[in-house]
Amino acid sequence: MTTPPTSVPAWTVGDVRVHRVDEILLPPATGPWLLPGATPDVIAGQDWLRPHFADDDGVLRLHSHSFAFAVGGRRVLVDTGIGNGKQRANPAWHDLDTGYLGRLTAAGFPPESVDLVILTHLHADHVGWNTRKADGAWIPTFANARYVTSRTEREFWAGYDMDAPREQMFRDSVIPVERAGLLDLVEVPAGGVEIVPGLRLIPTPGHTPGHLAVELSSRGRTALITGDCVHHPVQLAHPAIGACVDIDPARSEASRRALLDSLAGTETLLLGTHFAPPTAGHVVTHEGGYRLSPVPAGSHRAHVGG
Repeated sequence: MTTPPTSVPAWTVGDVRVHRVDEILLPPATGPWLLPGATPDVIAGQDWLRPHFADDDGVLRLHSHSFAFAVGGRRVLVDTGIGNGKQRANPAWHDLDTGYLGRLTAAGFPPESVDLVILTHLHADHVGWNTRKADGAWIPTFANARYVTSRTEREFWAGYDMDAPREQMFRDSVIPVERAGLLDLVEVPAGGVEIVPGLRLIPTPGHTPGHLAVELSSRGRTALITGDCVHHPVQLAHPAIGACVDIDPARSEASRRALLDSLAGTETLLLGTHFAPPTAGHVVTHEGGYRLSPVPAGSHRAHVGG
């Protein structure tokens, strides 16, 4: 059943309306596996994480979603989630059947209308809706779009000794896009690169070598989409906490610290790619680190900070 448009959360950034397109709430076991340093004691020490981002038992809440918006004359989707019907080793991702495309359409972005798909990196839970199955084959879901990721990212995986599950992910969610001629590889310098007016790719390597964050701006206002540079708000309080799947943990921490330093005390809206609702907020200093000051959907106009 198609989700009513009023149920699709969104934030206003200048003239841009950023929609969160929900896929699934990830199971409770995800937190201890993904962020092993985020122990119950660590979580308990940050009261602000409750009730939205952790429960009273110290269990982290993590979410899978995309962000859709129109900027610079393009209709943009950032990351494409896990996807339906994909064979995955992680049971939480295996053979899903969600209403993601209905929610994307309800947000005003039917698949055929999307011009640009930005992939922050090439992990299974960020590329899944790149493709859908038709007549027994995986075909691009967004047939009228250019798919963009960093050249560093694609070239790294091209030379990587993949295990069988990752090879499967590339076969069903990346290679069909390449074969259709829809994947663009972008050189992303240290200072970032504007790919359309108001839309910049920011290098945040470590989780993967070519990982990107995405910055959008409109009428003097700005927002930043984290990708997996920051998986969960607990990492604002403890930037040293990394993900078990970080390719380069030290570089991932350095990218995260630099990003949070640049946002702290500004009015830039941070949109977490895996943050459970309310998903967005401002980064503020707190007890020697940072915390997220949540901004509910529908109530924000984000300003450029200093």
